Amino acid sequence: MYNEIDLDKIDVTLEPPTEEPARQYYFMAKCREWVRVFEQKNGCFPTASIQTFGCQMNAKDSEKIAGIIKKIGFAVIEEESADFVLYNTCTVRDNANQRVYGRLGLMNSMKKKNPNKKVALCGCMMQEPSVIEKIQKSYSFVDLIFGTHNIYKFAELFFTMYQSERMVIDIWKESDKIVEDLPAERKYPFKSGVNIMYGCNNFCSYCIVPYVRGRERSRNPRDIIREIERLVSEGVVEVMLLGQNVNSYGKNLEEPISFAQLLQEVEQIEGLERIRFMTSHPKDLSDDLIEVMKNSKKICRHLHLPLQAGSTRILKAMNRSYTKEQYLALAHKIRQEIPDISLTTDIIVGFPGETAEDVEETIAVVRKVQYDNAFTFIYSKRTGTPAAAMPNPTSDEEIKANFDRLLKVVQETARSRVGRLKGEVHRVLVEEINEHDASLVTGRLSNNTIVHFKGEPSLIGTLVDVKLTEAHGFYYIGEQVALQ
Repeated sequence: MYNEIDLDKIDVTLEPPTEEPARQYYFMAKCREWVRVFEQKNGCFPTASIQTFGCQMNAKDSEKIAGIIKKIGFAVIEEESADFVLYNTCTVRDNANQRVYGRLGLMNSMKKKNPNKKVALCGCMMQEPSVIEKIQKSYSFVDLIFGTHNIYKFAELFFTMYQSERMVIDIWKESDKIVEDLPAERKYPFKSGVNIMYGCNNFCSYCIVPYVRGRERSRNPRDIIREIERLVSEGVVEVMLLGQNVNSYGKNLEEPISFAQLLQEVEQIEGLERIRFMTSHPKDLSDDLIEVMKNSKKICRHLHLPLQAGSTRILKAMNRSYTKEQYLALAHKIRQEIPDISLTTDIIVGFPGETAEDVEETIAVVRKVQYDNAFTFIYSKRTGTPAAAMPNPTSDEEIKANFDRLLKVVQETARSRVGRLKGEVHRVLVEEINEHDASLVTGRLSNNTIVHFKGEPSLIGTLVDVKLTEAHGFYYIGEQVALQ
């Protein structure tokens, strides 16, 4: 739809529409007028830089913002010297917050040299009242702040920012609104993330996400299919279905549909080669989903199944709603039904009250499951979560020692798992020129393992057969196999 809308044909002398997305296109047209004035005055288009922190959901949100920015007429660049800089923030861990504050320090000095420069903040971090207070007090030069629930309103907020001489703040505590058919600027022409739902209902005791992303809201399956069909018509061969817990997709729809059923519908889309999804909560992963994955020709042989801890005592304190034994039984069933599956996970070390013995239980799970990769983190206290009020008698030194022990085992088991395909030929989706050697291209197996091999840039975005000749820890060196 949005490719067909001509902003120059929108009458901005009228009152703005009340319905979405027409209202946002009206404000895009209003902003386009401002861009024309800028261009006449400066002899060039204004520039915008969008800096993204956090997960794939944030990356997808940034693509939507970039699409609106570009439709308005800004040139999107990487450099933070741009006329407009936006930070799309994450707040899962405290170091993500600190990185943003560090960037704002840089913006302060840049704005002193260029008072016309505009700085905006959005994303999960902005949903925390204490963060807003700190920005108002210590970073008063920021021009626009909005959160996770009203990203679709960006064009309207952008227009308001340029009309205002004060900081514009628009934070919603909650929303059930899903606005379709707004522009998006994809990072890759051949693959794309697709939101299938927003928010989370799980309330793990350590996690801030349900508080900043809100309750679960599933998109209409017809809208999802329509979006993917359009993406495929534009050259996309791989989609990543995104949600905080994709396994609970569809439960709140007027006509409920399961995630497994949605996957079956997506698989029918002609021209689509690969389907990925993230993230799965173990408590909601159904036998139907395992069966659909097992029989699929398009669903990638990769499942991210967060463990978080291998101690049932800690899992209960985390409010994860499964035991160690239940998780192991599920992992065993998945491996049994889909032998070539790649399992990856998330693990937290240092949760309040966790002992060395608890960490040993986690290590035992890692050894038993044999993950292809694991993302390991030291627990980060998030104000407002139940875990933040829990006493933690374990010292930082002990936590670091426990983390190092776990990491060593994770690396050993993952290296062994990844290397098992050496000598075989597999399909690789070529994604980019290798950043260290321009004679190589870099791609990804169905199981998400990285492969580097000699190839021309023309291969980017295509699926090619590659013999995996060398295993190097978490990646392969390969050789393209000529078509017979």
